[in-house]
This record gives sequence, structure tokens and C-alpha cells, in this order.
Amino acid sequence: MTRFASRFLAGPVLWAGLCGICLWAPRPAAAAPEEIQVYEDDLVKPGGIGLDLHNNYVLSGASLPDHPGGAAPEHAYRFTPEFYYGLAPNLEVGVYVLSEVERDGTTTVGGEKLRLKYIAPRASEAQPFYWGVNFEIGRVSNRYDVNPWNAELKGIAGYVRGPWKLVANANLDWTVSGPQPQKPTLNLDFKVGYALAKDLSIGVETYNDIGDAHNFGRFSQQQEALYAVVDTSIHGWDLNLGVGRGLSGPTDHWVAKAVIGVPFGPR
Repeated sequence: MTRFASRFLAGPVLWAGLCGICLWAPRPAAAAPEEIQVYEDDLVKPGGIGLDLHNNYVLSGASLPDHPGGAAPEHAYRFTPEFYYGLAPNLEVGVYVLSEVERDGTTTVGGEKLRLKYIAPRASEAQPFYWGVNFEIGRVSNRYDVNPWNAELKGIAGYVRGPWKLVANANLDWTVSGPQPQKPTLNLDFKVGYALAKDLSIGVETYNDIGDAHNFGRFSQQQEALYAVVDTSIHGWDLNLGVGRGLSGPTDHWVAKAVIGVPFGPR
């Protein structure tokens, strides 16, 4: 697998760097989120333990924070370990620990989040469609968000046929507690992947804020980003690598990401 992956990675990574180029407006941007990932149907077995390492680095972004006391996005590196445990065949619990290294070298631990993920059982392994939900709640520092307590309900839907994979996430986010509570907002994320081999695929991920009831659908005011990605597995390590381009003014201009699945206990 290693030799095969090496053969194909150069092309997709170059393609990732060229994908998604568009014009942008020079205005303040929110920092890249702690996890840039489209949720799929993967779960650990009951009693199994998993560890994912979420990494992203803002190659080009705003030099000013989007709220007083926040961290400036440009050249910020976010590292988020995610530990998860299989509660049942279709149920998984996980916890995130957020950290960030800012462009001046300041390192902060930004909070914790807890999630519960459910994937509905399929009639058979050959069934191409799946669905599920994920609930997340957490506390973060002011460097990340002006409101410390926030929650998210995520709908998950996927379709796999032959080498093609189509996945969609619908995310409803709201403030649980904070000095500037926000109205619930909707976000839609999509992934299209094509398998070149059993453990190697290329694809596109797109992350799209739709807005709240007052600015619903005003895309120029929302964060929109397009990522070209490579998914592979090398010696049991699962890798989701991508380069993303912001498609609207409030979004970071260029971001590199890597989600690393560590072979940690039964999967």
C-alpha cells in the first residue's frame, strides 16, 4: 500500500493546491475551526477505542481577530486530539481537547467538547445509503469564541456506489451560554470522493454557512470553503489530507489540514 499511495499522492496533492481558486474580499475572517471534516458512517466497535488527531494551519488569512480577545487567524495552527469509545454497535461517544499555536508562538489550550454519534443500522452491508446524527456540546475559551458554551446537532447522510462516495452533513449550531448569544445557524457540508484503490481516494469537500433567520442565504456574509482532499491508509494509519480555499470574504484564504487516525485499540 505504501508504494501505491506514494505513486498517486503527488498528483492529487498538486491538484489540491490548484483547486478552488477564486476572488476574495479583504475583510476580517474567523479562524479555521478545530476540526475540518465531513462526518461519515465510521464507528469503532463496542468496547473499542479510537484516536484522531485534527490538524489545520492557516496559510493565508486575516491578520486581525473577528472579536475582542480572539486569536488572529493568519498563520495559526490548531491541534485537536479526539478520543472516542464504542458504546454499542451503532453508538459512539467522543471528546475533543482544543489547542492552538498562534503566529507569535503563543500556545493555548482552548477548551473541551463532548460528542455522541449514532449511525442507523443497515438492512445489509450492500445497502448503499446510510444516515445518522451527531450531537456535540462544549466549552471553549475567548480565543476561540466570544460565547464559551455552544452546541451542535449534525445530520449525516451518505451514499456509496462502486468507486463513488457522496456524503452530506446538515449542522444546526446554537449558543448555550455566553455574553453575546447568537441565533441558531445552519451549515451544510458535502463530500464527493472517488476511490482509486481500496485504501486510496481523491475528492472534494465543501463547507458552507447558510446563516441564521436574519441573514439566511446571504452567502457573501458567510464562511464558504472548498477543499481538495486525499484519503488513504498507510500501515493502519488513516489519513485525510487537504488544501482549502475560502470562497467568501469572511473565510480564511488558504488552509492546509490533516486528520490522522491513529491505530489505537480494536476498530
